[in-house]
Amino acid sequence: MNHSHPDSGAAPPAPEIPFPLTIEAATLRKVTWHLLPFLLLLYIICWLDRVNVGFAALQMNQDLGFSASVYGFGAGVFFAGYALFEIPSNLILARVGARRWIARIMVTWGLISTCMMFVHDTATFYLLRFLLGVAEAGFLPGILYYLGDWYPGAQRAKAVGWFMAAIPLSIVVGGPVAGILLDMDGLLGLRGWQWLYLLEGAPAFLLGFVVLAWLPDNPSQVHWLNDAERAWLDGRIRAEQREAQDRHGIGLGRAMLHPTVWKLALIMFTCQSGSYGLTLWMPQILKGLSGLSDLLVGMISALPYIAAAIGMILIGASSDRTGERFYHIAVPSLVAVLGFTASAWLTTPIPAMIALTVAAVGDLGSRGPFWALPGRFLTGSAAAGAIALINTVGSLGGFVGPYAVGVVKDATGSFTGGLMFLAGLLLLGAVGTLRLRHSPALQ
Repeated sequence: MNHSHPDSGAAPPAPEIPFPLTIEAATLRKVTWHLLPFLLLLYIICWLDRVNVGFAALQMNQDLGFSASVYGFGAGVFFAGYALFEIPSNLILARVGARRWIARIMVTWGLISTCMMFVHDTATFYLLRFLLGVAEAGFLPGILYYLGDWYPGAQRAKAVGWFMAAIPLSIVVGGPVAGILLDMDGLLGLRGWQWLYLLEGAPAFLLGFVVLAWLPDNPSQVHWLNDAERAWLDGRIRAEQREAQDRHGIGLGRAMLHPTVWKLALIMFTCQSGSYGLTLWMPQILKGLSGLSDLLVGMISALPYIAAAIGMILIGASSDRTGERFYHIAVPSLVAVLGFTASAWLTTPIPAMIALTVAAVGDLGSRGPFWALPGRFLTGSAAAGAIALINTVGSLGGFVGPYAVGVVKDATGSFTGGLMFLAGLLLLGAVGTLRLRHSPALQ
């Protein structure tokens, strides 16, 4: 109670809340507001640097004489470096903590992304894209592993959905920004695509140092949770981890060979093939359909991803609310199949744009429910290694999708065959997800 005199200058007492939040709701609300906006920002910057090559290609390919196959291989070779170092990177993160390791990842990838402005031939293009993948390896699985220490299983799909909304949001932001930067062509003797790499690589480097100051390794290090909230969160997370360990008892070695882990990895491969095949070719598809300027292509390319960001959040929330995961992965994947199939055959801008939007919403919408599955049967280093393995195999789809579209485009002069290939992969992913419902590990 406040006993201060009315004229003492003391602040008035805070109004009482008629229905106080439960400790679960209060704790998770604090966790969400303190962590997710910052992590969302980091992943937006990450994706900007990963996919800005798609916008740079509007000028760079012509300047450097790159064919569709050369561009597709260079866009995809990022994922070869990424895949090679993904698992060791995540195991190091589990050992040294997220704060230091995520900071290291961001500083090195920011430097290499900036160096992309010096690409002058096929060899430097391939080398720097490969090194960018090496530098960034471990970021996504590291954050997914990290979120497992802050969110109980029942709330994890929504949290992951919010975090991974950075994928479409980065393109919502990155498309218009890329268009503006490409319009700086000739300023200070630099081509527009060089400005794009320079000014989009610098924020990652700078944010790496912010991570050191802002990101806590675990709940015990934060002042914004009180003792009761820290105790509840720690107890809840540890209880879930003990239950998973007691039920399945899977260590790191078994996790890396576990059939369910590999089935999840193959499903993620189909999803990533679709999303990167779309994202890295979207600017050129739109340019070919519309004939618009680079600036307008950058602006319009944001539209499908605004819808995709909303879809990811709503699908993740629905999955948490119902506790159902598998249909929340399979149905969006089938929606993406329809979108890719329609976009392959539509040749007028507005209907094709609607189809591409449907494909983006469906493909990206499955991510939150999907990444809630590994925590059902894996904990500790086994979870860190398996999440990295799943994402590693999935990231190979980031090579296969763009490269296949490029090869087919060179062979046929059309995007139709490449988009149908992506639709076929997603159909396989949807079928595989429905079959996974019967896996004992995920019951």
